[in-house]
Amino acid sequence: MEDFVVSARKYRPSTFKTVIGQKTIVNTLKNAISDHHLAQTFLFCGQRGVGKTSCARILAKTINCFNLSAETEACNQCESCVSFNDGRSMNVHELDAASNNSVDDIRGLIEQVRFAPQLGKYKVYIIDEVHMLSQAAFNAFLKTLEEPPAHAIFILATTEKHKIIPTILSRCQIFDFKRIQLKDVAEHLAYIAGEEGVNAAPEALHIIAEKGDGSMRDSLSIFDQMVSFAGKELTYKKVIDNLNILDYDYYFKVTDAILQGDIPTAAGSACYFNNQNSTYEYPNNRPYCCDRAIGEILNRQFGYNITRGGY
Repeated sequence: MEDFVVSARKYRPSTFKTVIGQKTIVNTLKNAISDHHLAQTFLFCGQRGVGKTSCARILAKTINCFNLSAETEACNQCESCVSFNDGRSMNVHELDAASNNSVDDIRGLIEQVRFAPQLGKYKVYIIDEVHMLSQAAFNAFLKTLEEPPAHAIFILATTEKHKIIPTILSRCQIFDFKRIQLKDVAEHLAYIAGEEGVNAAPEALHIIAEKGDGSMRDSLSIFDQMVSFAGKELTYKKVIDNLNILDYDYYFKVTDAILQGDIPTAAGSACYFNNQNSTYEYPNNRPYCCDRAIGEILNRQFGYNITRGGY
């Protein structure tokens, strides 16, 4: 039986060209490499799943590639690229600051910085979730960030830039990663569905992209879950059933009823429905609305005293 690899890992970007939704940042980094204007400390900020760590790894591989293409992409064939792709590169060090956040951990890193790279031009240190470092660890890191050796590149990544002290921020070239656009996520999901042999309806992928909330990793996790549920035929109906999402028709029906002043229909559509006896329940003799937004509209617009539930 073949081992399953989640889509977020299987289709993780490995070149600048495959990064989704961060065109401005990608172009800036490529220009910095080609023009030899590479900063020694980068700070990649943004919400989860937008490509911060992926871009950090791609940058680390690209600046040590011996045969850069005309498009400033790594060749994936030279010794440096092969060792990086195999996970045995001695020039790239990753540190998870969430579990290595003490002064001793930073001191150990500073000791490594002194040694020149064995292969390639740079030694790259990627520190993920850097905001988790302690105050003392940040202070111990200041001098090294201000005057690093010529062969050292630091790439810091965080989801919470506001927790990083200003003295660190002032030493970094800051890149703010934006939320990935709905259209870009849906198109990438459609590409992956094709690669995996999944017949996915565009409406279904659109719902998954919406649920991902600008995070490609979250969207791909939901996609894997939906494929496990629906198999190779991914339809809109199967997706909304599995994710417990109300159909568009529900909102159109309720909105039309409100605009027309048809309160019985609006309240009936929005109220809690008892599946066993097909009758509406009215706790304490008051209508019970399972949709908080609809209940609020009915209360404010028509003066109804509907008990609000909520998901």
